[in-house]
Amino acid sequence: MKRKIEIMDTTLRDGEQTSGVSFSASEKLTIAKLLLDELHVDRIEIASTRVSEGEYQAVKDICDWANNKGCIGKVEVLSFVDKGLSIEWMVETGAKVQNLLTKGSLNHLTHQLKKTPKQHFDEIAEVIELAKQNDIITNVYLEDWSNGMINSPEYVYDFLDFLSTQNIKRVLLPDTLGILSPSESSNYISEIRKKYPKLHLDFHAHNDYDLGVANVLEAIKAGVDGIHLTLNGMGERAGNAPMASVVAVINDFLPEVEITVNEKALYSVSKLVETFSGFRIPVNKPVLGENVFTQTAGIHADGDSKNNLYFNNLMPERFDRKRQYALGKTSGKANIQKNLEELGLHLSNEDVLKVTQRIIELGDKKEVVTQDDLPYIISDVLSSNLYEEKIKVDSYVLTHSKGLRPSTTLSVTIEDEKFEEHAQGDGQFDAFMNALRKVYGIKGLELPILTDYTVRIPPGSASDALCETVITWKKGEKIFKTRGLDSDQTVSAIVATQKMLNMI
Repeated sequence: MKRKIEIMDTTLRDGEQTSGVSFSASEKLTIAKLLLDELHVDRIEIASTRVSEGEYQAVKDICDWANNKGCIGKVEVLSFVDKGLSIEWMVETGAKVQNLLTKGSLNHLTHQLKKTPKQHFDEIAEVIELAKQNDIITNVYLEDWSNGMINSPEYVYDFLDFLSTQNIKRVLLPDTLGILSPSESSNYISEIRKKYPKLHLDFHAHNDYDLGVANVLEAIKAGVDGIHLTLNGMGERAGNAPMASVVAVINDFLPEVEITVNEKALYSVSKLVETFSGFRIPVNKPVLGENVFTQTAGIHADGDSKNNLYFNNLMPERFDRKRQYALGKTSGKANIQKNLEELGLHLSNEDVLKVTQRIIELGDKKEVVTQDDLPYIISDVLSSNLYEEKIKVDSYVLTHSKGLRPSTTLSVTIEDEKFEEHAQGDGQFDAFMNALRKVYGIKGLELPILTDYTVRIPPGSASDALCETVITWKKGEKIFKTRGLDSDQTVSAIVATQKMLNMI
């Protein structure tokens, strides 16, 4: 039988300690539901006690929902050795599992609490007993445990001897400052596992040396029963061990281990947390980054067409994603063919070579080339009629005045037939689209639905920078993007819209 490892997600507690991140009560409830219902993690740590009124309300809302769902035992909060104040707070919110923060190194105990081990242990015992009286389960964090193992192992073992006599469910071993190497993680946990075979051990990794995933892997192999992770690797300083990477590593490298996390939900839930937090996922972040399933080199695309020579076990479909083939100066003929297949276009080998050369030239100028640009590059290079510019926005007037609704008057030519319309909207671009819809209504045509609208300027640029607008459209079952570039945001959106009109 496979060995079950508990996954505890601490995005809502430790992850919220990311600089500049603060979730609202409603956002916390939404994320908590997704973690348990969609991702299927075993446990969630959602807050620290006695932080704020907003935190109190968030915990109460989550606990009310979890009670109704019958999963209140999966919801945990960080508590403190504070003469029962944390327990009182938990009783009021309905929380039933405390993760009690204690000192896991003699250095922290001596210089921060200024207490002896016996004093600390006696106070911990009182909190554990009080929790029991209030039907609250206790897990115990040994803060700075990794430094404790390095500098004061006798203290750590005395502490674990004490905890072995207490009414607790789990011992939580954090590498609080992210200082461990994989071999140290393995050695320290193996020692503790051997000495305390009946203790439930959790490992909590930080990523200061970018070793969080490796340390988790070694901790599992050394015998821990549970691991703590965050979505997108959120957390203080360099963050915590990232959920997506660790899940993929466990599933691919530890066949003897069983976890319940739903891989297909990782990307969608992580993207929602990205939106709520404002903490952006790097484009090259394993599993989740926008570029990680994109082949850029032409030789790789060629190999993928010949028995999938450049595939590994991290197939995008596992995470409900799709492989893409980038276009740029390193693109080869195979990259172009892959993108043409996506568009349903077929060119001769000679024509593909001409298009490839043009894309390489654009890449040398550092221009971004996308699949949506391909029809226009083809038309430009081959002087063909594949995608003639049959629709052109000839002119427009955009008005925005205080106290008046924005409006647009536009002139557009559709296959040599000119139209002029006027409309109002919630903004200048909305007014432009409303005027365009009037034109298309006259022609008996329907425009695609706008599903996403992204604006960006180069990092470090000033207010006069070029503005790139990327619009995602949906027409039937087909989803596609168009891009416009101009020094004016609305004009760049109009450029992107004109591309869309010709594409459809």
